[in-house]
Amino acid sequence: MALEIGLVEKRIILKGIDPVSFFGSQDANLRFLEKFLNAQVIARGNEIMLRGTPEDVEFGDKVINELIFLVNRKGSIAPEDMENLARFSDWRNHPPEAPEPESSIYYTKSGLIRPKTPGQEVYWQSAQKNDIVIAIGPAGTGKTFLAVAIALSHLRDKIIDRIILCRPAVEAGESLGFLPGDLREKVDPYLRPLYDALFDMISTEKLKKYMQAQIIEVVPLAYMRGRTLNNSFVILDEAQNSTSAQMKMFLTRLGPNSRAIITGDITQIDLPYKSVSGLIEIQSILKHIEGIDFVYLTDLDVVRHRLVRQIIKAYENYNNNIGKTPSETADKPQGNLDE
Repeated sequence: MALEIGLVEKRIILKGIDPVSFFGSQDANLRFLEKFLNAQVIARGNEIMLRGTPEDVEFGDKVINELIFLVNRKGSIAPEDMENLARFSDWRNHPPEAPEPESSIYYTKSGLIRPKTPGQEVYWQSAQKNDIVIAIGPAGTGKTFLAVAIALSHLRDKIIDRIILCRPAVEAGESLGFLPGDLREKVDPYLRPLYDALFDMISTEKLKKYMQAQIIEVVPLAYMRGRTLNNSFVILDEAQNSTSAQMKMFLTRLGPNSRAIITGDITQIDLPYKSVSGLIEIQSILKHIEGIDFVYLTDLDVVRHRLVRQIIKAYENYNNNIGKTPSETADKPQGNLDE
């Protein structure tokens, strides 16, 4: 059917959202939208079609994206949420900025997770295009946090069925035997950063449910041996502390329709002396394989405390100047941490 002159259409897909949660009981939310918006609202399965003037369709798009945000954050839309839309009488003149879809990774209880730096944007785009992404960079650049958010977005959109997060437990050794307690108590200190990222993005109740159903697993790298991971998103964190053999073992766990993100900081290797870091080695071995991409983050991508970036630069200057004569470093910042 041809559109009338001056009218436009906009299709919005409720990606990863149960249409019943969005439209409400007996389509109550949909009826509200039809009254609230000047644009025509047509619902078909998990799609919404807006039809009207460019201004009305643009406003309707912002309203619906705000409601999508609420569903992702809360699981459903309450009647008071719809009433709040109507209370903001000046919202039409000053609508909130809807996030750009290509830069929106995951909605959490604390708000939207999206890239904050150019390097993080490259990281996010690479994860959309490649099955294996290796993110290398200093502390504070969001390597682990974004990896977990990307994995959760894939789980939300039903691209994969489960998430496995793992880390090497370098200090305890492979047996983990001398630490007190059962397996979980032994390895939890090494896996805590992964739990922290999950708790920031998922409610405690939902995370507990996922872990009981093994939809989300957090395990030490040593316990990945012998597994084949199908329809999974696998994250290897602190990969600089994996040996060459461990890295090969991890990479060969991937089964059909699985993806992986490997993160690490090659300036913080805790392996025993003369041990080869698997993360350093794969930069030469895998660099020409299609579907595998290396992303390098720098101090410019640090999103922690403002001093973290300066600390990283100071260490870089210090390490670069080791072994040089005073005349070679006279005009350069020394970054001497012993002073």
